[in-house]
Amino acid sequence: MDGNVWFALGLTLFAGLATGIGSLLSLLTSRTNTKFLSLALGFSAGVMIYVSMVEIFVKAKNSLVAELGLDQGYWMTVIGFFAGMVVIAAIDKFIPSTGNPHELKSVEDMSKSPTEIDQQKLMKMGLFTALAIGIHNFPEGIATFASAMQDPSLGVAIAVAVAIHNIPEGIAVAVPIYYATGSRKRAFKLSFLSGLAEPVGAIVAFLILMPFLNEVMFGMIFAGVAGIMVFISLDELLPAAQKYDEAHLSIYGVVGGMAVMALSLLLLA
Repeated sequence: MDGNVWFALGLTLFAGLATGIGSLLSLLTSRTNTKFLSLALGFSAGVMIYVSMVEIFVKAKNSLVAELGLDQGYWMTVIGFFAGMVVIAAIDKFIPSTGNPHELKSVEDMSKSPTEIDQQKLMKMGLFTALAIGIHNFPEGIATFASAMQDPSLGVAIAVAVAIHNIPEGIAVAVPIYYATGSRKRAFKLSFLSGLAEPVGAIVAFLILMPFLNEVMFGMIFAGVAGIMVFISLDELLPAAQKYDEAHLSIYGVVGGMAVMALSLLLLA
């Protein structure tokens, strides 16, 4: 494998293992820094939305138009964009509500007495959440890998945005498992492992998609990636930021993320 492949795989590993940061925050600190999380999640959403609509969608359209012509190429780009949304929405739809990663946890939840909680139910919830996050992270791994292969600087931006949004997911896994088992080590391990679905997604993309990667395939993948990123931003990141009770900070974060992404694209152009 050449250097670009290793770089792309490394980015997906970095992004996926950020769930471990969330786990450490829940297990080693006494309070959730809600202002930081709200701002960071908003920032991540801003990066994802801006880069999806301004960069990734345009790259997809250019590839498809070059191969299929203006009308058909544009139609296929739009179809791919909404197909990405449908895929990630379907994944979300079939995950049980007890394991949905949108159900946020905070570090303060750790202070509740384990004797007050149904440990078996919480263990099931934690395992479901780990599985759900793994399923969510799989297409994110493909998105990060495909972006990094086409444009390394774009891949870095997406990997950072995905890593930020994986932090509260790590908390969501660690808290109920710690409740159920009383083991910080086990809670951290399962949270950490749930993030490995991201590099697994990248490896699948490399083994299955790379041999067939032409301009049309690339364009459809990138259009789908744009749809996935926008859906995640609107369905997960912004609602999560506002659930941390810092709604204005989350919007400032969105604007800041867009501005930083815009500036980086201008400087790297």
